[in-house]
Amino acid sequence: MGEPADDLGRLDAFTYLTVPERGVYLAIMRLFTASLMTDLSAQQVVEELAAHEIDISLDTAVSRLNQLVGWGNLLPSSHTVRVKSIEEYQRARSRYQLSPLGERVQRQADEVLLSADAAREISRELLGLLAAGLGDLVDRVEQPGGVDAGTAREAVATIFAQFWAFRDSVRDFYAFLGQVLARYDLDSAEYRGFKDLLLDYVESITEEIVLLAPRIDRHLHRLGPHLPALVHVLREGGLAGAAADLGVAVQRSRGHELADWAALRAWFSDVDGRRSEVTQLRDATMRALQSLLANAKRMVRSTGNGASRRRELLRLAAWLDTADEETAADLFTSAFGLYPARHLGLAAEAQVVVPATASWWPAPAVQVPVALRERGGRAPRGRASAIADRGGQKQALIAQAAALHERRVSAAAELLSAAPDLGAVRLSAPAIHLLLELMAQALGAGDPLLGNAVALVVDLQLRCELLSKPRHVLTLRSAVGDFTAQDIEISIIRLEDTDG
Repeated sequence: MGEPADDLGRLDAFTYLTVPERGVYLAIMRLFTASLMTDLSAQQVVEELAAHEIDISLDTAVSRLNQLVGWGNLLPSSHTVRVKSIEEYQRARSRYQLSPLGERVQRQADEVLLSADAAREISRELLGLLAAGLGDLVDRVEQPGGVDAGTAREAVATIFAQFWAFRDSVRDFYAFLGQVLARYDLDSAEYRGFKDLLLDYVESITEEIVLLAPRIDRHLHRLGPHLPALVHVLREGGLAGAAADLGVAVQRSRGHELADWAALRAWFSDVDGRRSEVTQLRDATMRALQSLLANAKRMVRSTGNGASRRRELLRLAAWLDTADEETAADLFTSAFGLYPARHLGLAAEAQVVVPATASWWPAPAVQVPVALRERGGRAPRGRASAIADRGGQKQALIAQAAALHERRVSAAAELLSAAPDLGAVRLSAPAIHLLLELMAQALGAGDPLLGNAVALVVDLQLRCELLSKPRHVLTLRSAVGDFTAQDIEISIIRLEDTDG
């Protein structure tokens, strides 16, 4: 079954890790994850990056930050911006904060970048602690009165932390082991090292799991009838209960859902005909031993009873030592088949004459057709591929552009209707964004003190002018927050009215 489109859209948060400018995006995201609840403006991002010897312009920073907002990694900050001057407004008019999805993606990216490409040690002690913890929890649950909520949360949190750490280390180790044993170029020293690793370390891990897995399975079987009551106790109170009253979704800790316990038991025992992870672990160990044996056979064949060429090579060396230069070249060519390059019917260019004696190193390159290079013939095979139909993509882009223009037209109409008294109405998010865009353009065009701070948007038929008005405080209220400007009056009119 496919994933819902909304869930797949969350994968856009990984996009910044794959684009050519990922180095700058990583540096920006690390600024936001450096501390909790970070709130930064574009100017602050430029200054922080400059301290890390990364120089970007303010316009580039705004573009990168808006792109991260579009991918879902950042959110526009809802904090109220209070400024005392136009220059300060230009520096702090756009602020951003980290989204929950963006924080998780960046944390995972840093973990991948910091992880070493080496074998991860498996903590065998965790398996024994897991068995002991489950046994103690079962004994407490089976007592009259059951177990109190505090003790249950501590025990369950410890059990699942130990299990997930052990499970992840096992998977990482066997992934590394499979990568190594798939090689067929191991020398004798590497082979001995991996042989000791496999026979001594892996077998001890497997024996430990085989010994403790039945004990853990028995504890989970005893705990099964008590799991609904235990999960109910774990869910009482805490953040999840308070969030449920507010209608906010909260991801519960591991062990607070029945599905977590089902996954834990499926790791150690076969459930509903599905092979457990313990069974798969034994199979993986057997395959690793077979790969090790295949490497051993290869090394024996290559160094064992194969034909030795030592005598022939010594004889050839004696001939080369006593021969003149031309005879030695002929002997070497005949022995090793290193003949000169040959041009086989493909010319670089018609006006360029390349002699047959020219070396391939300085000669111009020739584009060899794929059919000739791979199959030795020039005749095309198969049916020519059809031209890709990109009509759907074009229509989608056209629809997207039309929807954006429609939102801007609606926002312009809303600003015109509210223009007589902007402070008396509550603007929508598109309207306040359009108004801030017009103010930024007007400030870039001139100075309100000189009367030339004007912005024109021809396609929306809007004219925005910023007028200097000392001791005047204008507060714009909107769905995404309030904006306060001092000593400025905003005039918004339709362009048609100015023509008259």
